[in-house]
Amino acid sequence: MKNIDISEISNELEQFAIDRDWNQFHSIKNLAMALSVETSELVEIFQWMSEDQSNSIVDNPKKFKEVEEEVADIFLYLVRIAGKLNIDLESVAKAKIQKNSEKYPVEKAKGNAKKYTEL
Repeated sequence: MKNIDISEISNELEQFAIDRDWNQFHSIKNLAMALSVETSELVEIFQWMSEDQSNSIVDNPKKFKEVEEEVADIFLYLVRIAGKLNIDLESVAKAKIQKNSEKYPVEKAKGNAKKYTEL
């Protein structure tokens, strides 16, 4: 995965909304709801697939393109929400990884899918 400039994408999204006079619709609530819808659309692609089918989605160009489109929508809504709330996605993501590493220490979590409260 290559590095991306989140601030550049956020600025492009802001300008996109300004050009179309869409900021009036881009409340945090509406953006969060749109993010949820797009996430559901990604889930829908995989809904009736077996584990093997889902893991080999790259071998199905049509379905893989659908996945790419939904992932892009999810990412863009997330960036838009973060931009409107002035959230530093890199910082909060790194902090969350650290928090999860404490909740799921390797010696307890390796090889199982139990929730941290069950470790």
